[in-house]
Amino acid sequence: MTANEETQAPQQQRSGRHWAQINEVSFVAGMRLLFFVYRVFGRWPFRIMLYPVLVWYMARNPLARKASLDYLAHLRSAHPTLATPVGIRGAFRHFAAFGESLLDKMLLWGGLFPMDKVSVQNGSLITEAAAQGRGGLMMCTHLGNLELCRVLGRRHPNVKLTVLVHTKHAQAFNNMLAQLDPGSQMNLMQVTEMTPATAVILADKVAQGEFVVIAGDRVPVSPNPRVALAPFMGEAAPFPIGPYVLASLLNCPVFLMFSRRTHDGAELCFEGFREQIQLPRKQRDQLLGELAADYAARLEHHCLHAPLQWFNFYDFWALPTLDSHDAKP
Repeated sequence: MTANEETQAPQQQRSGRHWAQINEVSFVAGMRLLFFVYRVFGRWPFRIMLYPVLVWYMARNPLARKASLDYLAHLRSAHPTLATPVGIRGAFRHFAAFGESLLDKMLLWGGLFPMDKVSVQNGSLITEAAAQGRGGLMMCTHLGNLELCRVLGRRHPNVKLTVLVHTKHAQAFNNMLAQLDPGSQMNLMQVTEMTPATAVILADKVAQGEFVVIAGDRVPVSPNPRVALAPFMGEAAPFPIGPYVLASLLNCPVFLMFSRRTHDGAELCFEGFREQIQLPRKQRDQLLGELAADYAARLEHHCLHAPLQWFNFYDFWALPTLDSHDAKP
């Protein structure tokens, strides 16, 4: 099935609310208090106080709660031998991992995260390319803590990153990060729609040896987002085709970045995805479907190593619908 055919088959794919309409950080006020608790008393008191915040959040956000239950059910169905918690208890642990992730973001930008306990796999893929003045496109995910890619970029001055974001739904949390460290906003680029002008700016950055970072596991903020269906956790899910179209325009290598929280730190893993992406008109839809499927397979592989650290709290397997005013920056 081609990318165009997939987006035109709603009778085979349920519709769902777009992720940008769900405020996944509505307990920012609670996180401010918990950050203070951590700084004064440590992580275990933080975790104890996190529980009532999570109960309140889960009670107030039935869509996010249902999405977590759905994801865990998909995970158990597709990988029955994996010891994955399901039901309300599993969802609670899922949200608890999300709360830990938010704390880690604040610790990162507050200079309190143990950077010496962050291990990096295949980091030479990026550092060697940067040393040669070769930029590229880096596809990240909402698995683990993608903030690490920006902080680790500071370890290597020649690795320059521009992170494409849509932060309308998370402005309060991003404001909090900016208060902890104004530099947290330095390499963010707000992109709601990829215009020719935006593409020119990004092409110039890549030509100068920089890396453009874009999420590969959330569909665009658009009333009619273009997607390709790819197998993920046992069911076809819509994935954005934008990263691959952008890579073809930039004519640059494409890398993947995955992260996960470990017992006492974190792990970053880089992978080469494509040295170059070309999308000839006659094969465009087929190639986009293949690219999305390859990406989805790598995402699923890494999710299995940290199943409770994938944070997309909306109906991921549904074709998204979005009110027109939500598509505006």
